[in-house]
Amino acid sequence: MSLRALAEARVWIGTPYRHQASLRGAGADCLGLFRGVWRALYGPEPEPVPPYAADWAEPGRTEMLIAALDRHMMRRAGPGGAGDLLVFRMREGGIAKHLGIAGEIGAGASFVHAYSGHGVVESPLSAPWARRIVARYVFP
Repeated sequence: MSLRALAEARVWIGTPYRHQASLRGAGADCLGLFRGVWRALYGPEPEPVPPYAADWAEPGRTEMLIAALDRHMMRRAGPGGAGDLLVFRMREGGIAKHLGIAGEIGAGASFVHAYSGHGVVESPLSAPWARRIVARYVFP
């Protein structure tokens, strides 16, 4: 299923960045990209997504994103694979609040994500990005 997730995520490349949006070609943020991939693979989303600010739950320090992912996906214990959902902390000590889908693995590692100012892109999984990964999930 993970390779199907990657293939679907790549179809979204070029979608503009729009906070809280999840419509291929029209707009998506990182959560919106994941939601769109989920809908393409499984149909309706498993739970409603409440409105959220760009800082997510930062002021309350609640790991809302990880808690929701734990309810619906399986964490990968070992090395990652193509199509895994990657969860990032954007700053040390901060809560997890960015998502991407693993693309190429190995020397040319990459991931697909929606990034403010860039839209949905496939970016190199460079060392600065890789060290921010706090969890990997396998699509069910």
